[in-house]
Amino acid sequence: MLELRNVSKHVGRDIHIHPTSLTLHRGTLNVLLGPTLSGKTSLMRLMAGLDRPTEGQILFGGQDVTGMPVQKRNVAMVYQQFINYPALTVYENIASPMRTAGKDSATIDREVRKAAELLRLTPYLDRTPLNLSGGQQQRTALARAIVKNSNLVLLDEPLANLDYKLREELREELPKIFSASGAIFVYATTEPSEALLLGGNTATLSEGRVTQFGETIQVYRDPADFTTAKTFADPPLNSLDVTRQGDHFLLGEKPILPVPMHLTGIPAGPVRIAFQPHHLHLHAKPTSERLSARTQISEIAGSESFIHLEFAGQKWVLLTHGIHDIDADQTIDVHLDTRHLMAFHPRTGQSLAGAGHEAA
Repeated sequence: MLELRNVSKHVGRDIHIHPTSLTLHRGTLNVLLGPTLSGKTSLMRLMAGLDRPTEGQILFGGQDVTGMPVQKRNVAMVYQQFINYPALTVYENIASPMRTAGKDSATIDREVRKAAELLRLTPYLDRTPLNLSGGQQQRTALARAIVKNSNLVLLDEPLANLDYKLREELREELPKIFSASGAIFVYATTEPSEALLLGGNTATLSEGRVTQFGETIQVYRDPADFTTAKTFADPPLNSLDVTRQGDHFLLGEKPILPVPMHLTGIPAGPVRIAFQPHHLHLHAKPTSERLSARTQISEIAGSESFIHLEFAGQKWVLLTHGIHDIDADQTIDVHLDTRHLMAFHPRTGQSLAGAGHEAA
């Protein structure tokens, strides 16, 4: 078990990590989700022992390792920018941590070939890294981390430089690898979709603060605050400041939406409602409410379309399947599935109700 107890990191007057407490258990996958410069890498460096916290304690298996350097810890780390030994073959790159640990030749050969097969590196075992593509070099670094048999494996956006098809395949395979290892895995990403696909637990980060930690799907469905909800939205979260009065949300003095069943417990008065772009539709559904919005631009991305809208001075995005080339500057009807509506305090950003809606 890895414990962070009120750990913080200051660099001069800058606070890179605000006081943070986390407990990560063996055999778990733990995602650090947040935008660039949110503190993901800083937090991982503290976990690894590459940096020492300004305040707080780090314990591993009940032992205080706060001041213990990374060389004395059984830690493996894979970065977005892959690191391999250029003079060694792929086989020897993967084998290197086991040779350092004094493993016998049969064990080394078995584990190297097993990792190479998993990461589709078998045809390249006799090549040196300079004769590989960037994706093959990153897979070599991943294989080396897997065979090291570390208690803690830190993966800092490890798939970012891979091609789309391989990235999708590895996202599906990695959770199986993690669950079988018994190690603690920490995986940093900027992509909400990657966090959801990997599963496990997720800590959302914003400006050096962990805003929420828990089961990934639970954090996604029930964000504790508006910041967490925004962190877990791609495209950006849609929101609108309204007033709850009776059974409706009002924009100014005009009722625009009925209060859905799961939000009937929130108090009357100002409220910020929010929803994911894929919960706004071009066509009516039994659980949706109609709104009129002004179109701005349409973006077609493969089999999906991003329709940018303006509603009551707010910029919204509608994400839908299929190709929809809609002209700009026209008023269209859109349909909001209110089962997925979230509500937050307009000033503090705290959630006003559990978002007990159906699976997204």
